[in-house]
Amino acid sequence: MKRKDLILVIEDDMEFARSLQDDLQLLECEVMIASEKEKARQIVLAHKPSLILLGTILPRGEAYRLHKWFKQTPGLKEVPHVVLDASPENHLNRGWRRDEGMRVEAVEYFCKPIKTEVLANEIWKLIAVEATEIKVLIADDHAMVREGIRTLLNLQQDIYIVGEAINGVEAVDKALQLSPDVVLMDVVMPDRDGIEATKQIANQCKENVKVLMLSQYDDEQNLLASNQAGALGFVSKKSASSKLLEAVRAVSRGERPGNGQKCVS
Repeated sequence: MKRKDLILVIEDDMEFARSLQDDLQLLECEVMIASEKEKARQIVLAHKPSLILLGTILPRGEAYRLHKWFKQTPGLKEVPHVVLDASPENHLNRGWRRDEGMRVEAVEYFCKPIKTEVLANEIWKLIAVEATEIKVLIADDHAMVREGIRTLLNLQQDIYIVGEAINGVEAVDKALQLSPDVVLMDVVMPDRDGIEATKQIANQCKENVKVLMLSQYDDEQNLLASNQAGALGFVSKKSASSKLLEAVRAVSRGERPGNGQKCVS
């Protein structure tokens, strides 16, 4: 991991939370703690975390309601959640209810008692796995093109398709909602073309979402327009599959395909 990952720990047992914070910081993670709902909301809106640990907060059920709010908030839906439940003897008045546990969208579930150093190591492993995946949104109005790209990307262990869009309007909406690492954007689409959609994504998502432009035609005019709109790369649909994969991986790192240079836009 190239940067310090931010972990949000939501837990009202402050002694446990601070001990977990110390152990995560030893693993070079940045940690913020919230012991109640409003503080947690403020943190995620100001600093998008790499992972959220949902422990126990009062009143009972508040952690689950907060979880649902995170999952319904644009830009936060894809942040992985880990549940830390209360110990079995405290389940009568604390922790996660059975029905909540069955509906929660979490990548892992832990239950107290658990040593904070053990939990910290498990969280670090989960972040490492998440960091290896490149999240891609495919935006193209042709179903056969999307199917071909989808088939190619699904064969890659380090690439995960988070969604598809059939026009420029939908591409912008889903980029904001799903926060992909890379948008594969067709130049010519109905409702809003790829150039205009790329401009909006570049303005609203800043450096968090990168655009790789796709076109049937690799002419100089499309290339220039793509660069001016904020795309980091331009690939012809006629290119070999290996070139498309190389371009996706390069753009996900903030590099222009083919030269390995960081893009400054």
